[in-house]
Amino acid sequence: MIAQLINLSRQDAFITHKKKYGLQGNSYQGLYGLEIREINSNPMDRLSEGTNAEFNNVYTLNSELFITGSIEQLKNTVESVNGLSTVSLKDEISKSICNFEEYCSHSYTFRKKEFDFKKSFVMGILNVTPDSFSDGGNYFDPETAVNFGLKMLEQGADIVDIGGESTRPGSDPVSSEEELKRVIPVINKILDANEDAVLSIDTTKTKVAEEALKCGAQIVNDISGGVFEPEIFNVAKEFNAGFVIMHIKGRPKTMQQNPGYENLVQEVYDFLAVQSAKAQAAGIEKLFLDPGIGFGKSVDDNFKLLKRLEDFKSLSFPLLIGLSRKSFIGKSLDLEMDERDETSNALNLLAIDRGARIIRTHNVKLGVQICRLMNEMIII
Repeated sequence: MIAQLINLSRQDAFITHKKKYGLQGNSYQGLYGLEIREINSNPMDRLSEGTNAEFNNVYTLNSELFITGSIEQLKNTVESVNGLSTVSLKDEISKSICNFEEYCSHSYTFRKKEFDFKKSFVMGILNVTPDSFSDGGNYFDPETAVNFGLKMLEQGADIVDIGGESTRPGSDPVSSEEELKRVIPVINKILDANEDAVLSIDTTKTKVAEEALKCGAQIVNDISGGVFEPEIFNVAKEFNAGFVIMHIKGRPKTMQQNPGYENLVQEVYDFLAVQSAKAQAAGIEKLFLDPGIGFGKSVDDNFKLLKRLEDFKSLSFPLLIGLSRKSFIGKSLDLEMDERDETSNALNLLAIDRGARIIRTHNVKLGVQICRLMNEMIII
C-alpha cells in the first residue's frame, strides 16, 4: 500500500487525476488529492457501498482510492468515511498527511555538522573520472581533485560528492578496483586536510561504498537506489551512513534510449517509496530521496518532475535534486555545457521552493548564494 498527497493546484496534476477518476468540477486552486494505491479488496469493497454516497470527494478505481479537498477536509473525510476504519489503511493515510505537513522536520548530523532541513544545503560534485558529461578529465588527477574538493568546501559546500565512475547517458561501467583506485586517495587526502569535511561516495557498488565509508565518507549516493546491489543497504547501516535513493529507469548505458512512462510522477514516487522502505528495514535512518533528473527521463519528464516536486513530500525524507548543467537545460535553451550554470541555478531556486533540501551542483559558489537567499525565505 502506497499513499501520496498531491497538490492539485498544479494544472497538469489536476487534469491527470480528473481524467483518471472522473473528478467533478473544474476548480482546482487550493485543492489537494490523497491517493492510496495497491489497497487490498476488503476495504475497497466497503468503500464502494452506498453508505458513502454523500461523500462526493471520494473516488475509487480498482485497487485505488482518491480523496480530494483541503488538508483539513482530507483529515475529516478520513475520519468519516466507512471502510477507512481498517487500521493499516487509516494509518497509511494519516502518515502521508503528517509527512506532508511536517516535511522538513528531519535533522541529520554528519561528523560535527548538523543538517536541519528547515534549510537547504549544497552538495558539490567532484568527478574523479576521465569521461563524466560535464567535467570529465578535469579532476582525474588525484592532486587536482583534492584541491578542487577543498576549494568547494572553502566556498561553502556542505557536502562534497566524490564519484569514480561516469553515469552519463551511454557510459560504460568500470570495475570496483578501478573505481576504488580513483576515489580512495582523494577521500583520504581531503580528510587529512579537513577532518570535519562531510563527504559522500557516488557509487552503486557495495565494495566501493564499504571502502569509502571505512576511510571516512559519511553518505552513500546510489543512482540505482539500492537496486543494482541491494546489499549496499547493509553496508550503509553498518557505518550508520546517510543514503541517497535515486530513481533511474534502466542503466546509464541505455537509459536515454526512448524512455517512457504511463504515469511519470506516480512511477517515480512508488519506486522511491518501495526502496526507502527497504532501506529503513535494513536499519538506515538518514535517508535522502532523489527523483533522478536526467536518468531515463525525457526533456518534458524532467520539467514535469520539477513542477510537481512537492508531491514527493509525503514520503517524508529530505529531497535531493541534481540538475546541474544537464542536457535538458541545454536542449531547451540551446546552451553549451559551459553556459548552463546560471540557468541551472534558476531551476535550483524553483526546486528549493518546492521542497528540495539538497542541491547537487558543479558550481558551488552559485549554489551557496541561492541557498542562502532561499533559506531566508523558507524558514518560518
